[in-house]
Order: sequence, then structure tokens, then C-alpha cells
Amino acid sequence: MAYKHTPLDRFISGADKALRVITGVASASRPTPALHIPDAQMSDAERRHSAGLMRVNHVGEVCAQALYNSQGRFAKTEEIRAQFEQAGREEEDHLAWTAQRLEELGSHISVLNPLFYAGAYALGTVAAVIGDGASLGFVVETERQVEAHLESHLQKLPEQDGRSRAIVDQMRIDEIEHGAAAQALGAINTPAPVQAVMAVMGKVMTSTAYYI
Repeated sequence: MAYKHTPLDRFISGADKALRVITGVASASRPTPALHIPDAQMSDAERRHSAGLMRVNHVGEVCAQALYNSQGRFAKTEEIRAQFEQAGREEEDHLAWTAQRLEELGSHISVLNPLFYAGAYALGTVAAVIGDGASLGFVVETERQVEAHLESHLQKLPEQDGRSRAIVDQMRIDEIEHGAAAQALGAINTPAPVQAVMAVMGKVMTSTAYYI
């Protein structure tokens, strides 16, 4: 007989995952898209710029882990919970890839990760408590904004930084798929005022994580 996870099991698993995410410990199930791309010569300023952008992307993945962890925990059906868990595992690849790239660039993850994780977890919990449709709609809108953000980073990264660009492009592709999957499961459109608040919060996150 298959073991059925209890709420306590999910809480312990979620707490363990939160600690690993916040401290930058993540394992990827897929090789980094930058695996066969040589690191290019860049000036100190270009490397700092790439590192700032990749730190922002890493923070975005910290927030994604918090969202999927909370939404999965409070999902109303097993089907929706399974979708959040699957998407969360794929997002963990992004977390590992961006952390590795930051190390290659001689930089560090954001010291504000605990705050970002806590804030995203709270938002995900609220969305999940409202209902699966609203929770899925929150995913769709989040992924739409993240896709636009990643598109902008492909424009901002130094042209010769092929390793970072390959990672960001694969992340973009995955985010599109996650949004489409959530839409197919019955997402409800997120109200425009909520979308605006999400955009403002995203701006605050990106502007601070770039530096710290």
C-alpha cells in the first residue's frame, strides 16, 4: 500500500526545502545549458553586470520555490498539488544553474534571500487559500511577468557572455511551459490591480537584488 503524505510530512519537507533554497543549496536534474559553452573574456565591469543580472535571476528562482512550495502545500486537489511539485522541481534546476553561474563570475547570492522567500511564500499561501483557480491564475501572471523580465535580461547581458545567456534562455522557455500548464488546468485571470502590485513588487526585488 502506497504511503500517503500527511500535512506534517509536507510541512517538514517544505521547511527543509526552504532552508536549502535560502542558503543556496540546490541540485539540478538537468545539466546546465551552459555546459559546452566556453566562458568569454569580459572586463571587470561586464562581469559585475552579468553577476548582478544573474543574482536577480537567482532571487527570482528563490521566490519561485517559495511560491510553488506554499501553493502545493495548500492546494485543494492532488492534481494541482502534483503540478506545483513538478514545476518546483524544474525551477530548482534554474536555482542551481544561476547559483553555479554566480560562482563562476566570482560573485554571490543575495543576502536578502530569506526576506524574498518569506514574502513569496506568504503571497503563494494567500493565492492557494482563495482556491486552485486563483492559485493557478497567480502562476500564469507570475510566469508572464518573469518571461518579460528574462527577455529584458537577454538584451542587457553582455553579448559575449554566452554561458549566462544560454541559462536565461532555457529558463525563459521553461517559464512559458509552466504558465501554459497552469492555464490548461483551469487558471482564473488575476485581477488587474493585483497584477500591478505584483509588477511593483518585482521591480523592488530586481532593483535591490542586483546589488546585494
